[in-house]
Amino acid sequence: MNTQHNKSLLTGFALAAFGTLLFSLKSIFIKFLYLEGLDADAVLVMRMALSLPIYIAILIWLLRSKTSQPTLNSTTIMQVFSLGFLGYYLASLLDLMGLELITAQLERLSLFTYPFMVAILGALFFKERLTRRLIVSLVMTYFGLWVVMGQEFKLTGNDVPRGTLLVLASALSFSFYVLFSQRFIKSLGSQLFTSMAMIASCIFGLLHGAVVLDWAALSISNAAWLWIVMLVIFSTVIPSFMMTEALSRIGPAQTGVVGMLGPVFTIGLAVYLLDEPFTWVIALGVILMMLGVLNLIRQQAS
Repeated sequence: MNTQHNKSLLTGFALAAFGTLLFSLKSIFIKFLYLEGLDADAVLVMRMALSLPIYIAILIWLLRSKTSQPTLNSTTIMQVFSLGFLGYYLASLLDLMGLELITAQLERLSLFTYPFMVAILGALFFKERLTRRLIVSLVMTYFGLWVVMGQEFKLTGNDVPRGTLLVLASALSFSFYVLFSQRFIKSLGSQLFTSMAMIASCIFGLLHGAVVLDWAALSISNAAWLWIVMLVIFSTVIPSFMMTEALSRIGPAQTGVVGMLGPVFTIGLAVYLLDEPFTWVIALGVILMMLGVLNLIRQQAS
């Protein structure tokens, strides 16, 4: 029994690590798509359009292969669809809009603050206690973000505050998703829940495209198609299942510890592939943020 438990934990950590690495590539792929002339709306819609048939196929396979089906009434479906709207449509849209204005490094660091938002929302909605350690971690992390944002503002220009606020709003939307999805992951299973939530987000994304996108003027180069396919497969479909399964195996605290690798991956890739600036001031801000998040996760794990 111990061996099985240890194997499950190791699998969970491996899934969290690889999922984090793949999600870290997302910002890089999107920046390459912006260089190819696409904007946030076009990237969102094309990402959702190509993802939808994959998630539908996975959902059909899951429903056919399960011997005992979970209860899927209209209330459950509507609630999961609402979470899909928050966690992957709205959060993705705000994130893409923010990435048009700030570097991939600052974007990833801004998203990295979502564990604090989850903790604060937990206190508001579930009466969870706000401890002194949480408050210290919160101050440390957001001070680190302010340091990085101030340095980027000096290096790049006036859109940095607006871009950062958009990504922070994305993190807040994703925090609602994380907080309220736990009971559905337990009752439906991580794979079924992820498929349903992602199908919902894809539907909302296509509706978004029908309203705001000028399809006649949309031009996608061969290079852009390559980056879109990479974004869909390696930074959407595969890591979405990896991270949800990691959450179910090792819990949010341990998944959060592994997730601390995410900003490191993204910063390294952004500096190497996108020639984004990296200074000692940015390094100081990153260290402050990571120490703050680590302090929070240690509290959750204790």
